[in-house]
Amino acid sequence: MNGAADNLSRTSGDEGVIVFGPDAAFLLDGGGRIENLTLAYRTYGTLNSERSNAILICHPLTLDQHVADPPPVGGRRAWWTSLVGPGRPIDPERHYIICANILGGCAGSTGPGSINPSTSEPYGLSFPVITIGDMVRAQAMLLDRLGVETLFCVAGGSMGGMQVLEWVASFPGRVFSAVCLASAARHSAQNIALHEVGRQAIMADPDWRKGAYVREGVRPEKGLAVARMAAHITYLSESALTRKFGRELQRDGLSWGFDADFQVESYLRHQGAAFVDRFDANSYLYITRAMDYFDLAARHGGSLSAALAGARHIRFCVASFTSDWLYPTAESREIVRALNVAGARTSFLEIETDRGHDAFLLDEPVLRSALAGFLGSAGRIRGLAG
Repeated sequence: MNGAADNLSRTSGDEGVIVFGPDAAFLLDGGGRIENLTLAYRTYGTLNSERSNAILICHPLTLDQHVADPPPVGGRRAWWTSLVGPGRPIDPERHYIICANILGGCAGSTGPGSINPSTSEPYGLSFPVITIGDMVRAQAMLLDRLGVETLFCVAGGSMGGMQVLEWVASFPGRVFSAVCLASAARHSAQNIALHEVGRQAIMADPDWRKGAYVREGVRPEKGLAVARMAAHITYLSESALTRKFGRELQRDGLSWGFDADFQVESYLRHQGAAFVDRFDANSYLYITRAMDYFDLAARHGGSLSAALAGARHIRFCVASFTSDWLYPTAESREIVRALNVAGARTSFLEIETDRGHDAFLLDEPVLRSALAGFLGSAGRIRGLAG
Protein backbone atom coordinates (compact mmCIF):
# COMPACT_ATOMS: atom_id res chain seq x y z
CA MET A 1 0.00 0.00 0.00
CA ASN A 2 1.37 3.40 -0.94
CA GLY A 3 -0.70 5.34 1.59
CA ALA A 4 -3.24 7.11 -0.62
CA ALA A 5 -3.72 10.56 0.82
CA ASP A 6 -7.40 11.02 0.08
CA ASN A 7 -8.79 7.74 1.34
CA LEU A 8 -10.96 8.76 4.30
CA SER A 9 -12.65 5.40 4.81
CA ARG A 10 -9.71 3.40 6.12
CA THR A 11 -10.59 0.81 8.71
CA SER A 12 -8.57 0.03 11.82
CA GLY A 13 -5.31 -1.82 11.50
CA ASP A 14 -4.07 -0.55 8.13
CA GLU A 15 -0.38 -1.04 7.47
CA GLY A 16 1.75 0.78 4.95
CA VAL A 17 5.21 1.61 3.71
CA ILE A 18 5.93 4.89 1.95
CA VAL A 19 9.11 5.64 0.00
CA PHE A 20 10.09 9.28 -0.42
CA GLY A 21 12.18 9.85 -3.51
CA PRO A 22 14.06 9.47 -5.71
CA ASP A 23 13.50 13.10 -6.73
CA ALA A 24 14.98 14.56 -3.52
CA ALA A 25 17.18 13.26 -0.72
CA PHE A 26 16.15 13.58 2.92
CA LEU A 27 18.64 15.99 4.51
CA LEU A 28 19.70 15.38 8.12
CA ASP A 29 20.64 17.71 10.97
CA GLY A 30 24.15 16.27 11.06
CA GLY A 31 24.78 17.05 7.40
CA GLY A 32 24.08 13.58 6.04
CA ARG A 33 21.43 12.61 3.51
CA ILE A 34 19.27 9.59 2.83
CA GLU A 35 18.14 8.60 -0.65
CA ASN A 36 14.74 6.93 -1.00
CA LEU A 37 13.73 7.37 2.64
CA THR A 38 11.27 4.64 3.64
CA LEU A 39 8.82 4.83 6.53
CA ALA A 40 6.71 1.92 7.76
CA TYR A 41 3.55 2.81 9.66
CA ARG A 42 0.23 1.61 11.07
CA THR A 43 -3.09 3.41 11.20
CA TYR A 44 -6.21 2.63 13.23
CA GLY A 45 -9.62 4.18 12.80
CA THR A 46 -10.84 6.60 10.16
CA LEU A 47 -9.87 10.16 9.33
CA ASN A 48 -13.06 12.22 9.61
CA SER A 49 -14.37 14.49 6.88
CA GLU A 50 -12.95 17.57 8.65
CA ARG A 51 -9.55 15.84 9.00
CA SER A 52 -9.54 16.97 12.61
CA ASN A 53 -9.30 13.71 14.61
CA ALA A 54 -5.78 12.48 13.84
CA ILE A 55 -3.52 11.38 16.71
CA LEU A 56 0.15 10.67 16.09
CA ILE A 57 1.74 8.27 18.56
CA CYS A 58 5.53 8.45 18.84
CA HIS A 59 7.06 5.19 19.99
CA PRO A 60 9.87 4.78 22.54
CA LEU A 61 13.38 3.47 21.91
CA THR A 62 12.95 -0.27 21.33
CA LEU A 63 9.32 -0.44 20.20
CA ASP A 64 7.72 0.17 16.82
CA GLN A 65 4.59 1.07 14.89
CA HIS A 66 2.52 -1.83 16.27
CA VAL A 67 1.03 0.21 19.07
CA ALA A 68 -2.37 -1.49 19.18
CA ASP A 69 -1.94 -4.82 17.39
CA PRO A 70 0.69 -7.56 17.63
CA PRO A 71 3.62 -7.42 15.20
CA PRO A 72 3.41 -10.05 12.43
CA VAL A 73 6.58 -11.78 13.69
CA GLY A 74 8.23 -12.24 17.04
CA GLY A 75 5.26 -13.31 19.15
CA ARG A 76 5.07 -9.97 20.97
CA ARG A 77 1.97 -8.17 22.13
CA ALA A 78 0.90 -4.71 21.05
CA TRP A 79 2.76 -2.30 23.30
CA TRP A 80 0.20 0.35 24.39
CA THR A 81 -3.17 -1.38 24.71
CA SER A 82 -3.52 0.17 28.17
CA LEU A 83 -4.23 3.51 26.46
CA VAL A 84 -4.95 2.69 22.80
CA GLY A 85 -7.91 0.68 21.58
CA PRO A 86 -11.70 0.47 21.73
CA GLY A 87 -12.97 2.08 24.93
CA ARG A 88 -9.52 3.44 25.75
CA PRO A 89 -8.55 7.14 25.86
CA ILE A 90 -7.08 6.90 22.35
CA ASP A 91 -9.92 5.13 20.58
CA PRO A 92 -10.09 4.09 16.90
CA GLU A 93 -13.85 4.59 17.07
CA ARG A 94 -13.24 8.34 17.56
CA HIS A 95 -9.67 8.97 16.44
CA TYR A 96 -7.53 8.37 13.38
CA ILE A 97 -4.43 6.92 15.00
CA ILE A 98 -1.05 6.89 13.26
CA CYS A 99 2.18 5.35 14.49
CA ALA A 100 5.32 5.11 12.33
CA ASN A 101 8.51 3.19 12.90
CA ILE A 102 11.09 5.91 13.43
CA LEU A 103 13.84 6.82 11.01
CA GLY A 104 16.79 4.66 12.08
CA GLY A 105 14.52 1.87 13.29
CA CYS A 106 14.47 -1.78 12.29
CA ALA A 107 10.77 -2.51 11.70
CA GLY A 108 10.47 -1.42 8.08
CA SER A 109 11.74 2.17 8.11
CA THR A 110 15.13 3.17 6.73
CA GLY A 111 17.88 2.40 9.22
CA PRO A 112 21.43 1.08 9.37
CA GLY A 113 20.20 -2.40 8.45
CA SER A 114 18.60 -1.12 5.22
CA ILE A 115 20.21 -1.43 1.81
CA ASN A 116 22.22 1.60 0.78
CA PRO A 117 21.11 2.35 -2.81
CA SER A 118 24.59 3.64 -3.60
CA THR A 119 26.33 0.36 -2.72
CA SER A 120 23.53 -2.26 -2.83
CA GLU A 121 24.74 -3.43 0.61
CA PRO A 122 23.46 -2.78 4.13
CA TYR A 123 24.43 0.65 5.43
CA GLY A 124 26.03 -0.51 8.66
CA LEU A 125 28.16 2.30 10.03
CA SER A 126 27.95 4.20 6.75
CA PHE A 127 24.44 5.18 7.84
CA PRO A 128 24.48 8.88 8.76
CA VAL A 129 23.98 9.97 12.36
CA ILE A 130 20.37 10.98 13.03
CA THR A 131 18.56 13.17 15.55
CA ILE A 132 15.13 13.34 17.17
CA GLY A 133 14.50 16.33 14.87
CA ASP A 134 15.22 14.16 11.84
CA MET A 135 12.72 11.57 13.07
CA VAL A 136 10.03 14.22 13.50
CA ARG A 137 10.58 15.81 10.09
CA ALA A 138 10.23 12.36 8.54
CA GLN A 139 6.95 11.88 10.42
CA ALA A 140 5.73 15.24 9.13
CA MET A 141 6.43 14.08 5.57
CA LEU A 142 4.44 10.92 6.27
CA LEU A 143 1.47 12.95 7.52
CA ASP A 144 1.63 15.10 4.39
CA ARG A 145 1.42 11.97 2.26
CA LEU A 146 -1.51 10.67 4.32
CA GLY A 147 -3.39 13.93 3.89
CA VAL A 148 -3.17 14.92 7.56
CA GLU A 149 -2.47 18.64 7.80
CA THR A 150 -3.01 19.06 11.54
CA LEU A 151 -2.96 16.73 14.53
CA PHE A 152 -5.64 16.66 17.17
CA CYS A 153 -2.91 15.26 19.42
CA VAL A 154 0.68 14.05 19.35
CA ALA A 155 1.47 11.65 22.18
CA GLY A 156 4.38 9.60 23.44
CA GLY A 157 6.47 8.55 26.39
CA SER A 158 10.22 8.39 27.03
CA MET A 159 11.90 8.85 23.63
CA GLY A 160 8.38 9.24 22.26
CA GLY A 161 7.95 12.19 24.62
CA MET A 162 11.09 13.75 23.18
CA GLN A 163 9.50 13.51 19.75
CA VAL A 164 6.35 15.14 21.12
CA LEU A 165 8.41 18.09 22.38
CA GLU A 166 10.23 18.32 19.06
CA TRP A 167 6.89 18.34 17.25
CA VAL A 168 5.52 21.28 19.25
CA ALA A 169 8.81 23.18 18.89
CA SER A 170 9.25 22.56 15.15
CA PHE A 171 5.64 22.34 13.91
CA PRO A 172 3.46 24.15 16.47
CA GLY A 173 0.93 25.17 13.85
CA ARG A 174 0.15 21.53 13.10
CA VAL A 175 -0.60 20.47 16.71
CA PHE A 176 -3.75 21.09 18.75
CA SER A 177 -2.81 19.10 21.87
CA ALA A 178 0.17 17.15 23.17
CA VAL A 179 0.80 14.37 25.70
CA CYS A 180 4.34 13.98 27.05
CA LEU A 181 4.91 11.12 29.49
CA ALA A 182 8.00 10.15 31.50
CA SER A 183 10.34 12.19 29.35
CA ALA A 184 12.75 15.14 29.30
CA ALA A 185 13.70 18.13 27.17
CA ARG A 186 17.30 16.95 27.07
CA HIS A 187 19.22 13.83 27.94
CA SER A 188 20.97 13.94 31.29
CA ALA A 189 24.64 13.06 31.85
CA GLN A 190 23.49 9.93 33.70
CA ASN A 191 21.41 8.75 30.75
CA ILE A 192 24.20 9.46 28.28
CA ALA A 193 26.52 7.40 30.48
CA LEU A 194 24.04 4.52 30.65
CA HIS A 195 23.65 4.52 26.88
CA GLU A 196 27.41 4.50 26.43
CA VAL A 197 27.67 1.33 28.52
CA GLY A 198 25.18 -0.36 26.20
CA ARG A 199 26.91 0.81 23.05
CA GLN A 200 30.29 -0.33 24.29
CA ALA A 201 28.86 -3.76 25.12
CA ILE A 202 27.68 -4.09 21.51
CA MET A 203 30.90 -2.82 19.98
CA ALA A 204 33.00 -5.09 22.22
CA ASP A 205 31.25 -8.18 20.82
CA PRO A 206 33.62 -9.83 18.29
CA ASP A 207 30.65 -10.46 16.01
CA TRP A 208 29.88 -6.76 15.69
CA ARG A 209 32.60 -6.60 13.01
CA LYS A 210 32.76 -2.79 13.06
CA GLY A 211 29.08 -2.67 12.17
CA ALA A 212 29.39 -4.95 9.12
CA TYR A 213 27.91 -8.05 10.78
CA VAL A 214 25.02 -8.40 8.31
CA ARG A 215 27.37 -8.56 5.36
CA GLU A 216 29.52 -11.12 7.17
CA GLY A 217 26.57 -13.29 8.19
CA VAL A 218 26.87 -12.96 11.98
CA ARG A 219 25.15 -10.96 14.74
CA PRO A 220 26.55 -9.41 17.93
CA GLU A 221 23.96 -11.21 20.04
CA LYS A 222 25.92 -11.33 23.28
CA GLY A 223 26.76 -7.63 23.24
CA LEU A 224 23.22 -6.59 22.33
CA ALA A 225 21.79 -8.84 25.05
CA VAL A 226 24.04 -7.26 27.68
CA ALA A 227 23.06 -3.78 26.45
CA ARG A 228 19.40 -4.72 26.84
CA MET A 229 19.95 -6.18 30.30
CA ALA A 230 21.63 -3.01 31.49
CA ALA A 231 18.93 -0.82 29.98
CA HIS A 232 16.11 -2.92 31.36
CA ILE A 233 17.31 -2.34 34.91
CA THR A 234 16.84 1.40 34.35
CA TYR A 235 13.23 0.88 33.25
CA LEU A 236 12.31 -0.60 36.63
CA SER A 237 12.70 0.56 40.23
CA GLU A 238 14.40 -1.02 43.22
CA SER A 239 11.05 -1.53 44.94
CA ALA A 240 9.59 -3.18 41.85
CA LEU A 241 12.56 -5.53 41.54
CA THR A 242 12.30 -6.37 45.24
CA ARG A 243 8.56 -6.95 44.99
CA LYS A 244 8.86 -9.16 41.92
CA PHE A 245 12.02 -11.09 42.76
CA GLY A 246 13.62 -10.18 46.07
CA ARG A 247 16.49 -12.59 46.65
CA GLU A 248 14.49 -15.62 45.53
CA LEU A 249 16.56 -18.43 44.05
CA GLN A 250 15.97 -20.22 40.77
CA ARG A 251 16.36 -23.61 42.42
CA ASP A 252 17.08 -25.15 45.79
CA GLY A 253 20.47 -24.04 47.02
CA LEU A 254 23.29 -22.06 45.46
CA SER A 255 25.34 -23.22 42.50
CA TRP A 256 28.54 -21.84 44.01
CA GLY A 257 29.36 -20.60 40.52
CA PHE A 258 28.15 -18.11 37.95
CA ASP A 259 24.93 -19.69 36.77
CA ALA A 260 21.75 -17.66 37.25
CA ASP A 261 21.20 -18.50 40.91
CA PHE A 262 18.73 -15.68 41.53
CA GLN A 263 15.40 -15.21 39.80
CA VAL A 264 16.27 -11.61 38.93
CA GLU A 265 19.37 -12.84 37.08
CA SER A 266 17.31 -15.31 35.07
CA TYR A 267 14.77 -12.60 34.29
CA LEU A 268 17.43 -10.25 32.92
CA ARG A 269 19.00 -13.00 30.84
CA HIS A 270 15.60 -13.79 29.36
CA GLN A 271 15.05 -10.12 28.52
CA GLY A 272 18.40 -9.96 26.77
CA ALA A 273 17.88 -13.16 24.80
CA ALA A 274 14.40 -12.13 23.64
CA PHE A 275 15.59 -8.70 22.58
CA VAL A 276 18.24 -9.92 20.13
CA ASP A 277 15.56 -11.78 18.18
CA ARG A 278 13.66 -8.60 17.37
CA PHE A 279 16.09 -5.67 17.32
CA ASP A 280 19.07 -4.61 15.24
CA ALA A 281 22.30 -3.82 17.08
CA ASN A 282 23.31 -0.92 14.84
CA SER A 283 19.84 0.60 15.16
CA TYR A 284 20.35 0.51 18.91
CA LEU A 285 23.60 2.46 18.51
CA TYR A 286 22.08 5.11 16.27
CA ILE A 287 18.85 5.62 18.18
CA THR A 288 20.51 5.90 21.58
CA ARG A 289 22.92 8.42 20.07
CA ALA A 290 19.98 10.46 18.77
CA MET A 291 18.55 10.54 22.29
CA ASP A 292 21.89 11.62 23.72
CA TYR A 293 22.08 14.52 21.25
CA PHE A 294 18.58 15.71 22.13
CA ASP A 295 18.62 19.13 23.83
CA LEU A 296 15.59 21.18 22.84
CA ALA A 297 16.82 24.41 24.41
CA ALA A 298 20.32 24.31 22.90
CA ARG A 299 19.34 25.89 19.60
CA HIS A 300 17.43 28.64 21.42
CA GLY A 301 20.25 30.07 23.49
CA GLY A 302 19.71 27.53 26.24
CA SER A 303 16.14 28.70 26.90
CA LEU A 304 13.53 25.94 26.93
CA SER A 305 10.70 28.46 27.15
CA ALA A 306 12.03 30.13 24.00
CA ALA A 307 12.10 26.75 22.26
CA LEU A 308 8.43 26.27 23.17
CA ALA A 309 7.32 29.86 22.57
CA GLY A 310 5.34 28.95 19.47
CA ALA A 311 3.30 26.40 21.39
CA ARG A 312 1.25 28.79 23.52
CA HIS A 313 -1.98 27.73 21.77
CA ILE A 314 -1.36 24.02 22.33
CA ARG A 315 -3.00 22.14 25.19
CA PHE A 316 -0.53 19.96 27.09
CA CYS A 317 -0.71 16.99 29.40
CA VAL A 318 2.63 16.20 31.07
CA ALA A 319 2.97 13.26 33.45
CA SER A 320 5.77 11.69 35.49
CA PHE A 321 6.02 8.75 37.89
CA THR A 322 7.37 8.85 41.43
CA SER A 323 9.67 5.82 41.04
CA ASP A 324 11.04 6.74 37.61
CA TRP A 325 14.72 7.45 38.21
CA LEU A 326 15.57 7.39 34.49
CA TYR A 327 13.40 10.47 33.76
CA PRO A 328 12.54 11.78 37.23
CA THR A 329 9.75 14.19 38.00
CA ALA A 330 12.13 17.14 38.18
CA GLU A 331 12.67 16.87 34.42
CA SER A 332 8.92 16.93 33.74
CA ARG A 333 8.56 19.95 36.03
CA GLU A 334 11.20 21.73 33.98
CA ILE A 335 9.08 21.17 30.87
CA VAL A 336 5.97 22.41 32.68
CA ARG A 337 7.71 25.56 33.90
CA ALA A 338 8.88 26.36 30.36
CA LEU A 339 5.37 25.80 29.01
CA ASN A 340 3.95 28.09 31.68
CA VAL A 341 6.41 30.81 30.72
CA ALA A 342 5.45 30.30 27.08
CA GLY A 343 1.77 30.73 28.03
CA ALA A 344 0.64 27.24 27.05
CA ARG A 345 -2.36 25.56 28.70
CA THR A 346 -0.69 22.81 30.69
CA SER A 347 -1.92 20.01 32.94
CA PHE A 348 0.66 18.16 35.03
CA LEU A 349 0.41 15.12 37.24
CA GLU A 350 2.92 13.02 39.12
CA ILE A 351 1.61 9.49 39.53
CA GLU A 352 2.43 7.46 42.63
CA THR A 353 3.71 4.03 41.59
CA ASP A 354 6.60 1.68 42.28
CA ARG A 355 6.76 0.44 38.67
CA GLY A 356 9.55 2.76 37.57
CA HIS A 357 10.00 4.23 34.12
CA ASP A 358 8.02 1.44 32.47
CA ALA A 359 4.88 2.64 34.27
CA PHE A 360 3.86 4.71 31.24
CA LEU A 361 3.60 1.49 29.22
CA LEU A 362 1.61 -0.40 31.86
CA ASP A 363 -1.99 -0.28 32.98
CA GLU A 364 -1.93 2.64 35.40
CA PRO A 365 -5.56 3.58 36.20
CA VAL A 366 -4.67 7.14 37.26
CA LEU A 367 -2.89 7.78 33.96
CA ARG A 368 -5.69 6.20 31.94
CA SER A 369 -8.31 8.31 33.71
CA ALA A 370 -6.29 11.52 33.39
CA LEU A 371 -5.61 10.98 29.70
CA ALA A 372 -9.26 10.18 29.03
CA GLY A 373 -10.28 13.42 30.74
CA PHE A 374 -7.64 15.46 28.95
CA LEU A 375 -8.46 14.14 25.46
CA GLY A 376 -12.18 14.30 26.14
CA SER A 377 -11.95 17.97 27.13
CA ALA A 378 -9.68 18.80 24.20
CA GLY A 379 -12.01 16.90 21.88
CA ARG A 380 -15.01 18.93 22.94
CA ILE A 381 -13.10 22.14 22.28
CA ARG A 382 -11.98 20.76 18.94
CA GLY A 383 -15.57 19.80 18.10
CA LEU A 384 -15.02 16.04 17.97
CA ALA A 385 -18.00 13.80 18.56
CA GLY A 386 -17.94 11.17 21.28
